[in-house]
Amino acid sequence: MPDASAALRALIVEDDRSWQQILSEILTDAGLEVDIVNNVEDAITSLRSVSHRLAVVDLALGDGNYDNQDGLCVLDAVRRQDPGCVTLMLTGFATVELAVSVLTEYGAFSCLRKETFNRTEFRTLVRQALASAPPIKTLVPTDNIVKIPSKDMEVNTFLASGIVLVVEDDAGWRTILSELLTDAGYQTRLCTSFGEALGCLRRETYTLAVVDLSLAGFDHPDEFSETQPISEDILGGYQLLATTRASRIPTIVVSGVATPDNIERAYREQNVFAYLEKQTFDRRTFLQTVKEAHNASSADTALQLLTQREQEVLMLLAQGMTNKEIAGTLVITTNTVKRHLKAIFSKLEVHTRAAAAAKAITAGILV
Repeated sequence: MPDASAALRALIVEDDRSWQQILSEILTDAGLEVDIVNNVEDAITSLRSVSHRLAVVDLALGDGNYDNQDGLCVLDAVRRQDPGCVTLMLTGFATVELAVSVLTEYGAFSCLRKETFNRTEFRTLVRQALASAPPIKTLVPTDNIVKIPSKDMEVNTFLASGIVLVVEDDAGWRTILSELLTDAGYQTRLCTSFGEALGCLRRETYTLAVVDLSLAGFDHPDEFSETQPISEDILGGYQLLATTRASRIPTIVVSGVATPDNIERAYREQNVFAYLEKQTFDRRTFLQTVKEAHNASSADTALQLLTQREQEVLMLLAQGMTNKEIAGTLVITTNTVKRHLKAIFSKLEVHTRAAAAAKAITAGILV
C-alpha cells in the first residue's frame, strides 16, 4: 500500500516532455510535489510506493500511436492502488464515448482536450479537484473548462436555434452535454445548482432544458439502495422539473439516479419529455431525443398562435375528416372551414393537410 505520509503529491503520466514540463510547472505552483513517469509500468510502481492527491494522465502513452489507450490502464490502477487520488485525463484523442467512459467507468474528475488547453483554466480545475471528495464524482460546482469533440455526428445532427438550459453539477458531464448541444446549433446556459437554474428560468426563455436530478447542495443519492425510490425532497433537479413543466419547456433528464420508480415518477408527475440514464448514455440517442423535443416544442409554440376555432378545425383535420365533415361537426360552412385552414397553414408554416396533421400529432393536440 502507498505511504500515506506523502499526502500532497501529484503524479504526471505523460510521454511528451513538453507536456511534462507544462503540467509540472502548474502543479508545483499549486503546492504539490510532482512525480513524472511516461508509461503504465512506472505509473503503477509510483502508485504503489507513495500516495498521491492528484494524477494527470495522458490517454496515449505509445509515442504517437493514435490507437494507444494505456492511460485507461493507469486510471484503473489509480482506483485499485490509490483510491484517495483524484484523476484528470488529458488527451489529444478524446471522443464523447471516451469521455463518458472516463467519467463513469474510471471515475475521473474530468477529461480535457490538449487542443483547447488553457493554463489559467487548468489551474482552476486543479484547485477544484484538490478540494473535492475523492474520487469518482465531484459535488463542487465548476466552470465549463474543456471542450470535448463530438465526431461522426452526421446521423442525428440537425441545425437548430434557441437556448438550452443545462443543469448539471459534474464538470465532465456538463462539458459533454454543452459540446453536443453547441454542435447541434444551440446556445447553452450552464448551471450547477438548483438556485442558479431557477434564477436563469426566471430571467430568460428556453427552447429546451437538460437536467440532472442529483445536484450539489442536496444529499447525495449514493447512500440509498439501488432499488429504493429516492424522494424528490433530496433531489434538486427534480424540483426544477415542476418549474420547466409550468413554463412549457420540454425537459430531458440525464441522470445517474435511475430507479424504475424515480423514472416513472418523472414521467407521470412532471411530464418530462425523456429520461436518459448516464450509465447507458449514447451520443446519437441523446441528439435524436433533442431533435424530437425541439420539434415538439416548435409545434406546441405554433399551435399557441391558433385561435380556439382554428385548433378545433385542426384537431378534426388530424382525425382524417374532410372539409365537409369538419363543417358538419362544427356547424359551419365549408367556405368557413377553408378560411380557417388557410389561416392554420400560414401560422404553422405548412402547405398540406398532412403536414398540418403531423404538427398537431407531434404537439399532442389529439387525445
